[in-house]
Amino acid sequence: MGIYLNPGNMGFKKIVEEDYIDKTGLIGLINKRIGTNKSLICVSRPRRFGKSYAAQMLCAYYDHTCDSSGLFSKFQIAGDASYQENLNQYHVINLDIMGFLSEAKKNNMELRMLPASIDAAVMAEVRTLFPDLQSANSSNECLLEMVHRTNRQIVFVIDEWDSVIREAKDDSKAQDSYLNLLRGWFKNNNFTAEAVAAAYMTGILPIKKDESQSAISDFEEYSMLDPQMFAEYVGFTEEEVKRECEKRGASFENMKKWYDGYTAGDCSSVYNPYSVMQALGSGKFKSYWKKTSAAETLMTYIDMNQDGLQGDIARLIAGESIVVDTDSFQNDVETFTCKDDILTLLVHLGYLTYEEVSDSYGEEDGLMAGLVRIPNEEVRKEFENILRKAKHTKLVDLVKKSDQLLEDTIAGNEDAVAKRIQEVHDSEYAPTFYNNEQSLRYVVKMAYISSVDQYAKIEELPSGHGIADIVFVPKRRSVLPAIIVELKWNRNAKGALEQILDKGYPKVLGDYGGDLILVGISYDSKTKKHVCQIQKMAGPK
Repeated sequence: MGIYLNPGNMGFKKIVEEDYIDKTGLIGLINKRIGTNKSLICVSRPRRFGKSYAAQMLCAYYDHTCDSSGLFSKFQIAGDASYQENLNQYHVINLDIMGFLSEAKKNNMELRMLPASIDAAVMAEVRTLFPDLQSANSSNECLLEMVHRTNRQIVFVIDEWDSVIREAKDDSKAQDSYLNLLRGWFKNNNFTAEAVAAAYMTGILPIKKDESQSAISDFEEYSMLDPQMFAEYVGFTEEEVKRECEKRGASFENMKKWYDGYTAGDCSSVYNPYSVMQALGSGKFKSYWKKTSAAETLMTYIDMNQDGLQGDIARLIAGESIVVDTDSFQNDVETFTCKDDILTLLVHLGYLTYEEVSDSYGEEDGLMAGLVRIPNEEVRKEFENILRKAKHTKLVDLVKKSDQLLEDTIAGNEDAVAKRIQEVHDSEYAPTFYNNEQSLRYVVKMAYISSVDQYAKIEELPSGHGIADIVFVPKRRSVLPAIIVELKWNRNAKGALEQILDKGYPKVLGDYGGDLILVGISYDSKTKKHVCQIQKMAGPK
């Protein structure tokens, strides 16, 4: 049993001793690929989405130096037809590239030397197992001889495969050297077919593109953009989270609000696994988001405002979805040719979720368009930080005016509120087609964008007698009043206020107990003007 060669099953044993949600069905998908021309797989997903758990599970299942039947007998994979045939039948090479990278940094090693270090580490363990292979010229020779002598092929399990691509973002020689190491294992006619039973690589990014093609073209790739049959293994499914909440008496509604919202292929409700387990363990629903070095650099690109990116960031924070073309993204963190590349990177990092939808302008041609949005409350907190930290004049100006709008709303300054809504309508943030109440709602949400710091925004809140358009409820420990906004298209603002009272919208906030601000906003398509009326209601004394 080694560190990189045949590491055993202790890692997975520790995982299943805790509260483990069964994801062993992933093994069955890989078993089907063994012995086929689709045996090389790269599955990418964000941090905190269980990548390392999956890697340790695969090591425990395939490694021939241990007996893992007791670990897997109670899980889904035990019922798969391929279970016994492949259980503990292979050599496993398990590489955590981030570990190698950390060691290289500690020793001040140049990143372009890292692939040689990885290669040497693998060769050293093979030579320990077969001392008479000291004269072999390369690790591939050692590995191939090991396969011949033992009559067992190798399953490669590579975790954080892309960490070198991300870390060496400005060093093309280091990237090329690393990719050549991988090509030597997985695109080598004299080695791959004979020695490699399967390879499972996982990381945040898909395989880097070489011009328009994957740099290691023989891999089948499954990303956050198109996970296909691996969709249910991207994160926790809704049924899995429901079961855990019921088992522990946790609030499923809060779990859904905070950590759901990701779309992965046919799975329309995918949860962040790390955050779910943290919330279950602590009993607290909050942000467990961990910043990454790749994510930190995003502020630089947002401040550059490439192709009006900050406008899209503002729209996302306001709760809108944005159309994105993901095709030009080069699967790295330095080659950004347009704002769509940055938005695509945000999908891979888990800051946005992506959904492929039919393009209404090209359905006859089978064209597809992708929509991105902020998935949940946890990630929204990160965007709130971005909103306040941005240095670019346009976004700073938007926040400043939004802050003033909130003050004017609370103060009952109707003319100032109408003027600010008008300014947003006349700005680049307005919809191209301003022709209905939905477009008016969009403008109002954009105008109140800075409210995310202090208010929870609820759209179309049912009251029993109708639906309130937009409700802003103060967050905990706030002394601010709640705000109910009703919108009218080609009707007067006074009628909007009357509807709020007639339909009993304030009663929906009966448990709130604080003051209320009722806001009616109308737009006249003939005069092209917005009008606002405000009424204050004192809370119970």
